[in-house]
Parts: sequence; C-alpha cells; structure tokens
Amino acid sequence: MTLDTSRCIGIVLLGGAALIGASTAVSAQSQPAAKPPQQTKPATPSQPAPSAGTPSTAAPRPGMPPGADSGITPPADYVIGADDQLKIVFWRDDSLSGDVVVRPDGKISLTLLNDIQAAGLTPNQLRENLTQAAAKYVTDPSVTVIVKAINSRKVYVTGQVNKPGPYLLNDNMTILQMLAVAGGLQEWADADHILVMRTENGQTKSYKFNYKDVRKGKSLQQNIPLKPGDTIVVP
Repeated sequence: MTLDTSRCIGIVLLGGAALIGASTAVSAQSQPAAKPPQQTKPATPSQPAPSAGTPSTAAPRPGMPPGADSGITPPADYVIGADDQLKIVFWRDDSLSGDVVVRPDGKISLTLLNDIQAAGLTPNQLRENLTQAAAKYVTDPSVTVIVKAINSRKVYVTGQVNKPGPYLLNDNMTILQMLAVAGGLQEWADADHILVMRTENGQTKSYKFNYKDVRKGKSLQQNIPLKPGDTIVVP
C-alpha cells in the first residue's frame, strides 16, 4: 500500500467517525429532557366531626368567668331559698369559690367568709353581699353567683288527691296543672270547694277553686298561677 493510499483511508475513517459523533449529538438533543419524579404530598388528615355529647367549647355567657358553668336560668321573680344549689365563683381565687347548698336556716358557708345569709335574696343581692364580705381578704374581689338547681320553690298539695305532698313549682304553673301532677282528685273529693292558702306580707289569704267549673271551661279566672309556698287543700 502506497503512502497516498494510506492517507486517503485515514481521512475517510476520521470523516466517518465525525459524522457518527455529530449524528449522535443531534439525536441526543432531539430527545426531550426527562422530567424529575413528582413528589406526592402526604394526605392531610381530616378533622373528626364532634360527636354528640361532646362538651361545647363556646365562649361563656357575658359576665361569666371563662370555664364557669352557666347553671340554669331562674325565673324573673326568683329569690334564693332553702335547699337551692348554688355555685360561688371568685375570679382568680379558687380558695373562696365552691358549690354550696342553702341550709334550712337560709345561710351558706364559705372559706374565710363563714356563714352568709342567702335565703330571701336574689342572686345579684347575694353577689353584692359576698363582694363586700370578701373585700376584707381579697383586693377588688369579683364574684359570680350561679344557680345550679332550684329546690326551694315548692307547692304543697294535701287532702283528697292521689299523691299528696310537696312538689317543685315550674314557671306559671296553675292550680289545675298542679292537681294533675298530684295524680288528680280522689273519688270522694269535694271538687267544688278546693282552697289555695297563700301567705303574703305575713298574712294568710285563701283563694277558692271550683274544679268542676274550670274543667267545663267556666270561671277560668279561678285557675290562678301558683307561687312558692302555696298550699292546695282538697277537702
């Protein structure tokens, strides 16, 4: 093989290699770039719906310390009486706070304050008295009186009824409704001459009630709303 022939072969081989390399580069550029794998976000756990009976976390009623039990709403004419259950809350002073039951003598007992008259007062009047009494021990006391249960508003039914005895008085309960609660009249009851005995301002008054007339829709003005302490006498 001559020198010129060898050079020609070398040039051809180099050219072929160059063409192959260029073709590979073009092919590589024409392929779309591979996308990086997408990262999946972890599923956010859903908040469970509150189940029935779950205590409410709503804000307390205005004027109530946070976390205090709102108790019950007493009637508009309510005054505290024996056996009523109260919760006394001193703001930021648990040592003076507590649940109390009004004693038969009308008083309640609290730490440091000892015996405090409660019966015959409204919750607001008791709050004012407790504030004055606590001022000797606490700087600027803030007191809340919460009514937990009313057991003092009672009406007494006696005589010829099926279930005589004391009964708790609900709002605007009438004579006829209370007689129904007491089980109704007995067979030989004198339904025409029922009396309601009521003590007001130290004087006892009586109100007549004709069961037969009221049951027939007559003289309905006799069916008066009862008041705490009333006694229904069925002869």
